[in-house]
Amino acid sequence: MLTVGDKLPALTVPVQQGTAALPAGETLDLGNTGGRWKILFYWPKDFTFVCPTEIVGYGELKQDFADRDADLIGASTDTAHVHFAWRKSDEQLAEADFPWIADNKKELADALGIIAPDEGVAYRATFIIDPDNVIQHVAVNGLNVGRNPAETLRVLDALQTDELCPCNWNDGEEVLRPAA
Repeated sequence: MLTVGDKLPALTVPVQQGTAALPAGETLDLGNTGGRWKILFYWPKDFTFVCPTEIVGYGELKQDFADRDADLIGASTDTAHVHFAWRKSDEQLAEADFPWIADNKKELADALGIIAPDEGVAYRATFIIDPDNVIQHVAVNGLNVGRNPAETLRVLDALQTDELCPCNWNDGEEVLRPAA
C-alpha cells in the first residue's frame, strides 16, 4: 500500500460528476496538481449502505476543503454509468458535486494497494496529497466502518500549518513550540 512520502500515481482516470448528462468519457489527470491539495477517498461499492453516508459527509465539507486549496475527489471500482445512476437515484448524492473516479479497471486502486483481496473492491481509504503530489496522510478502514470527514479536514488543517500539532489539535489552537 502506498503511504506517507510516496507519490500519487500520475494516472489519467475516468470520472463522473453531476446528473445533467450521461457520462461521456470525462477524465481527470491526477498528475496535474494545479498547486492544490487533493483529498482522495475510496468507498467499496455504489448502491450500498455505509458509502452514501460518507459521500454526503464529505460533500457537506466540500467548500471547507476548497477554502484550504484542496480538491475533493471520490472513487470506487464502479463504472461512470453506475455512479451516474446512483446520483440520479438519491438527491443527497446528487448534491455531492465533486468528481467520482470510475475505477472499474482497478488501475488506481491497485496502484495504491487498497483492494480488499476477498471482496475485490477497494477498502475505505483516504489519502491527503500535497501540491507536489506527495501523500501526506493515509487512513484505511475495513469495509463495514465509515470514516469521519471532519477528521480528514482536521488533519489537513494540521498538515498545512507545517508545525508540530498535538493530539486532538484543531485549527486556531496553539501548536507545540519546543524549548530552544
